[in-house]
Amino acid sequence: MKILVTGGAGYIGSHFSKYLIENKHKVCVLDNLSRGHQEAVPKYAEFVKADLLNPESLNIAVKSFQPEAVVHFAAFAYVGESVQKPEMYYLNNVVGSYNLIRACVESGVKNFVFSSTCSIYGNPAKVPISEEQLSNPINPYANTKLIIETLLRDFEAAHGIKNVCLRYFNAAGADPNSEIGESHNPESHLIPLVIYTAQKMREKILVFGNDYETPDGTCIRDYIHVNDLADAHLRALNYLVDGGDSTIVNLGTGNGNSVLEIIERTKRITGKEIAIELVGRRAGDPAILVADNKKAQTVLDWKPKFGIDEIIQTACDWHQDPKF
Repeated sequence: MKILVTGGAGYIGSHFSKYLIENKHKVCVLDNLSRGHQEAVPKYAEFVKADLLNPESLNIAVKSFQPEAVVHFAAFAYVGESVQKPEMYYLNNVVGSYNLIRACVESGVKNFVFSSTCSIYGNPAKVPISEEQLSNPINPYANTKLIIETLLRDFEAAHGIKNVCLRYFNAAGADPNSEIGESHNPESHLIPLVIYTAQKMREKILVFGNDYETPDGTCIRDYIHVNDLADAHLRALNYLVDGGDSTIVNLGTGNGNSVLEIIERTKRITGKEIAIELVGRRAGDPAILVADNKKAQTVLDWKPKFGIDEIIQTACDWHQDPKF
């Protein structure tokens, strides 16, 4: 297939683009490089520097490449930043996505896979979290993702764009060959922060609350390897091309690991001491977020292949000698 990947210079988008190339697809990465890295774009992918907020250049890029499908990763994705600067998130994420969907209509693209988030569920009523749970976003970032899902539903009704919205849990790990990996500025994800602490690039890791109703008192999250996410996105594309109906699918392992467990496993894998400091809870942090992934298994015939130790190991390998 000819596949346009927006945000393909970012963390998950770059791993997906590499995975597509390895599976013999033709890829065009579209990214404005505001938060991505051009070094992460696979060498056999076409690259277009363009901004979703510039409809003219966006329309030209889509019409020029003539993709059979679009996979949309491009977004701002810091929860705290979205609370402080909601106007920036609604403009970039919602307006940018609207422009992209409009460009797809004008170019006749009928297959669209969207990078969504489990944050849409807010504080879940039940764990593990299934797709049937009510949406209850509790921050602007999650709100933008839900609005985009709604846009896709409405544009399908009007223009026939079929879509799969993939709500994933905690993306983690790195390319097993260490060619690309996770590189955010600032970094907010637990596993790289723990690795930085093991490498003495940070003095300590902050543990936000140890009084949750979990076995060790710290929050539990469902960590999913970025290559398992890449595999699921390609399966979602194939599902649409084969005539599947638009749908929403959770992507997670179905298993959770606590903050302290991640720290202990990283200590064992690296052989390094990791200093921690217990501090108070962060507002809005649910105790447990774990996916019910039965729908992904049945609809996409997908199962994650990487366990938590492999996730941490591939991340450690990348951070030994990061390329960007």
